[in-house]
Amino acid sequence: MERMRGSPDIKDTPGLPMLSIDMENKENGSLDTENLVENGRPPDPADWAVTDVVNYFRTVGFEEQAHAFQEQEIDGKSLLLMTRNDVLTGLSLKLGPALKIYEYHVKPLQTQHLKNTSL
Repeated sequence: MERMRGSPDIKDTPGLPMLSIDMENKENGSLDTENLVENGRPPDPADWAVTDVVNYFRTVGFEEQAHAFQEQEIDGKSLLLMTRNDVLTGLSLKLGPALKIYEYHVKPLQTQHLKNTSL
Protein backbone atom coordinates (compact mmCIF):
# COMPACT_ATOMS: atom_id res chain seq x y z
CA MET A 1 0.00 0.00 0.00
CA GLU A 2 1.46 3.33 -1.04
CA ARG A 3 1.59 6.17 1.49
CA MET A 4 0.07 9.47 0.49
CA ARG A 5 2.49 12.38 0.57
CA GLY A 6 2.10 14.57 3.61
CA SER A 7 0.07 12.07 5.58
CA PRO A 8 1.72 10.97 8.81
CA ASP A 9 2.43 7.31 9.19
CA ILE A 10 0.61 5.96 12.24
CA LYS A 11 3.85 4.35 13.43
CA ASP A 12 5.41 7.84 13.57
CA THR A 13 3.06 8.99 16.36
CA PRO A 14 4.19 7.18 19.53
CA GLY A 15 2.17 7.44 22.69
CA LEU A 16 -1.19 8.10 21.02
CA PRO A 17 -3.84 5.70 22.31
CA MET A 18 -5.46 4.05 19.35
CA LEU A 19 -9.02 2.75 19.28
CA SER A 20 -8.62 -0.58 17.59
CA ILE A 21 -11.60 -1.62 15.54
CA ASP A 22 -11.07 -4.54 13.25
CA MET A 23 -12.33 -2.95 10.05
CA GLU A 24 -11.24 -5.95 7.99
CA ASN A 25 -14.82 -5.94 6.74
CA LYS A 26 -15.30 -9.69 6.34
CA GLU A 27 -17.15 -9.83 2.99
CA ASN A 28 -20.43 -10.29 4.87
CA GLY A 29 -20.20 -6.85 6.45
CA SER A 30 -19.75 -8.27 9.94
CA LEU A 31 -17.52 -6.75 12.57
CA ASP A 32 -16.62 -7.81 16.06
CA THR A 33 -19.41 -6.04 17.95
CA GLU A 34 -17.52 -6.26 21.25
CA ASN A 35 -14.97 -3.74 19.97
CA LEU A 36 -17.55 -1.14 18.98
CA VAL A 37 -18.46 0.00 22.46
CA GLU A 38 -16.39 3.15 22.12
CA ASN A 39 -17.39 5.70 19.43
CA GLY A 40 -19.59 7.64 21.85
CA ARG A 41 -22.29 4.99 22.18
CA PRO A 42 -23.24 3.44 25.50
CA PRO A 43 -21.90 -0.13 25.74
CA ASP A 44 -25.39 -1.64 26.13
CA PRO A 45 -27.46 -1.32 22.93
CA ALA A 46 -30.59 -1.09 25.10
CA ASP A 47 -29.37 2.39 26.07
CA TRP A 48 -28.82 3.59 22.49
CA ALA A 49 -30.82 6.50 21.13
CA VAL A 50 -32.00 6.49 17.50
CA THR A 51 -28.88 8.45 16.52
CA ASP A 52 -26.67 5.81 18.16
CA VAL A 53 -28.36 3.06 16.12
CA VAL A 54 -28.02 5.09 12.92
CA ASN A 55 -24.35 5.85 13.64
CA TYR A 56 -23.68 2.19 14.44
CA PHE A 57 -24.92 1.08 11.04
CA ARG A 58 -23.04 3.89 9.30
CA THR A 59 -19.86 2.86 11.12
CA VAL A 60 -20.16 -0.77 10.05
CA GLY A 61 -20.65 0.10 6.38
CA PHE A 62 -24.40 0.40 5.90
CA GLU A 63 -24.57 4.14 5.21
CA GLU A 64 -27.52 3.86 2.83
CA GLN A 65 -29.51 1.51 5.04
CA ALA A 66 -28.87 3.51 8.24
CA HIS A 67 -31.43 6.06 7.05
CA ALA A 68 -34.20 3.43 7.35
CA PHE A 69 -33.50 3.08 11.07
CA GLN A 70 -33.82 6.87 11.42
CA GLU A 71 -37.06 6.91 9.40
CA GLN A 72 -38.60 4.16 11.52
CA GLU A 73 -37.28 5.71 14.77
CA ILE A 74 -35.47 2.53 15.82
CA ASP A 75 -33.66 3.10 19.10
CA GLY A 76 -31.62 0.51 20.98
CA LYS A 77 -34.57 -1.07 22.76
CA SER A 78 -36.46 -1.38 19.47
CA LEU A 79 -33.38 -2.78 17.75
CA LEU A 80 -33.09 -5.51 20.38
CA LEU A 81 -36.75 -6.46 19.84
CA MET A 82 -36.50 -6.71 16.05
CA THR A 83 -37.18 -10.04 14.40
CA ARG A 84 -35.66 -11.25 11.15
CA ASN A 85 -38.97 -10.45 9.44
CA ASP A 86 -38.94 -6.89 10.83
CA VAL A 87 -35.53 -6.24 9.30
CA LEU A 88 -36.33 -7.95 5.98
CA THR A 89 -39.72 -6.34 5.40
CA GLY A 90 -40.39 -3.57 7.91
CA LEU A 91 -37.47 -1.35 6.92
CA SER A 92 -38.02 -1.53 3.13
CA LEU A 93 -34.38 -2.48 2.54
CA LYS A 94 -32.97 -4.49 -0.33
CA LEU A 95 -32.84 -8.17 0.60
CA GLY A 96 -29.04 -8.61 0.49
CA PRO A 97 -28.15 -5.80 2.90
CA ALA A 98 -31.17 -6.61 5.10
CA LEU A 99 -30.00 -10.22 5.55
CA LYS A 100 -26.48 -9.08 6.45
CA ILE A 101 -27.79 -6.44 8.85
CA TYR A 102 -29.91 -9.00 10.68
CA GLU A 103 -27.53 -11.97 10.69
CA TYR A 104 -24.26 -10.14 11.34
CA HIS A 105 -25.39 -7.20 13.44
CA VAL A 106 -28.90 -7.29 14.93
CA LYS A 107 -28.78 -10.94 16.02
CA PRO A 108 -25.27 -10.70 17.55
CA LEU A 109 -26.22 -7.50 19.38
CA GLN A 110 -29.30 -9.26 20.77
CA THR A 111 -27.23 -12.27 21.84
CA GLN A 112 -24.58 -10.06 23.44
CA HIS A 113 -27.25 -8.09 25.30
CA LEU A 114 -28.86 -11.29 26.62
CA LYS A 115 -25.49 -12.62 27.81
CA ASN A 116 -24.68 -9.34 29.58
CA THR A 117 -28.07 -9.01 31.28
CA SER A 118 -28.13 -12.61 32.51
CA LEU A 119 -24.80 -12.32 34.36
